[in-house]
Amino acid sequence: MAEDIRKRLNLPDLNQVGFVVRDLEAALALYEPMFGPFSTMDPGPMTYDYRGREEECEMRLAFGASGDVEIELIEWVAGGCPHKEFLDAGREGMHHLRFIVEDLETTAAHAKAVGYQTIWSKRYGEGLAVAYLERENDPLVIEFFENHHG
Repeated sequence: MAEDIRKRLNLPDLNQVGFVVRDLEAALALYEPMFGPFSTMDPGPMTYDYRGREEECEMRLAFGASGDVEIELIEWVAGGCPHKEFLDAGREGMHHLRFIVEDLETTAAHAKAVGYQTIWSKRYGEGLAVAYLERENDPLVIEFFENHHG
């Protein structure tokens, strides 16, 4: 029987499904009829720890919802990041599942014990951090998001 990783890591229900898209406007035209209107965001260049080194990247984002689950669309613009890797591998579509966690570092350490490695992360400040994790032979990335600010 397969191991219940969600239970072992004490993860809540997922709260976001992230899609990497080549063209945000084309994706919005495709997904808005299914999910309703999206809000967009162009945060500009940001620096993350990416596979053990500081790397600047830029993305364009859109956020919609299906019930309580946020739908995130991500268009890579520049720099090194998992989203560019995904596109470079010839992929487009569902990329990651996000879980809200109480303590990102502790949860990531527990995830390491079941084969996940942190590949992209940033601590924005006290109580606010994000990390993408992957494991060998699994195309789906998981995201842990710590947010004690709302």
